[in-house]
Amino acid sequence: MMELLQKPLRTTLIIIGVLAAICLLVALSFFVWTKHLILKETVVQNDVLLTEQEPFPVSVQVIQHKIVEDPTVDWYVETYLSFNSDNSRQTQWLDMLLAQVVKWDWYQQLASSVSRILVIYSGERGEQVVANFGDILKWSDEERALFADYVAETEPYLDDGTFYPGRYVVPSDASPELVADLLHERFSNEILSRYTSEVEAQVPLKDALIIASLLEREAYDFTDMRYISGVIWNRLFIDMPLQLDATLQYSLGAAANDWWPKIVPKDKFTPSPYNTYENTGLPPAPIANPSVESIMAALNPRVTECMFYFHDDNGRFYCTDTYEEHVAKLKEIYGQGR
Repeated sequence: MMELLQKPLRTTLIIIGVLAAICLLVALSFFVWTKHLILKETVVQNDVLLTEQEPFPVSVQVIQHKIVEDPTVDWYVETYLSFNSDNSRQTQWLDMLLAQVVKWDWYQQLASSVSRILVIYSGERGEQVVANFGDILKWSDEERALFADYVAETEPYLDDGTFYPGRYVVPSDASPELVADLLHERFSNEILSRYTSEVEAQVPLKDALIIASLLEREAYDFTDMRYISGVIWNRLFIDMPLQLDATLQYSLGAAANDWWPKIVPKDKFTPSPYNTYENTGLPPAPIANPSVESIMAALNPRVTECMFYFHDDNGRFYCTDTYEEHVAKLKEIYGQGR
């Protein structure tokens, strides 16, 4: 009987040992990668130059209410954006994970006694960035407010949209001004340098950042973004309300409960300039910090006749030309019009 009991116990201990070894290996790999990140980012940040970038292609003709797809978009993404791993939608999950890990004081101290790793992932709110940076750098409430003001007081003067997503390494005693300058330098190098006066004349930068922020919260990948961008522009062209839950989430979100709360039907009557069910046109400002890909998608939507869209529970994208078709597709998928 004792032998029968010992066999399962030995098996359990072996399994626990294997799992512990795997966890240790993952933690060690993550730690080594973090050390590499610190070295790499320190080199990059100490040698940042505002280089001239190839301007963004633009497929939207706002005045004519037309979208004429630019065949160079895929080439541009492959040539100029595929290597930008610090601001890529493809690495968003990794940045979200790293953003949680670097909140641990012991991890930061283990990684470096003189530096701190800061992470902004695409689709994150500005308030989240301020809170995370403040916690990691031990800023006071006044320093956090100062940091938010420094970022907002830099062109294009937006509360959200200019906290450039990516990974940063700063001194452990970094001031709000130093960190804000670092973010602005990245934003200038990666976005403003591509946003020439010719691009601005076609689509104002503020509008592009707002639409890109909507895409960050509404889409799954770059392909998805371009189709949803097409729907958004189609609605803007005819002054139809955008009717996006993400803007309501932004207006209702708070640190006390949830930055991006689940929307219920009564929320669609919330009085807010960010209520895109009640108001036409774009919301007054970006609702999140966009990646370069989402800005590209905002400027280069797919040509589509669709006016409505949704994702099913598996992330599959459906779009339709009419509301009747939209409801019929919802009933087909879910058994009701939702």
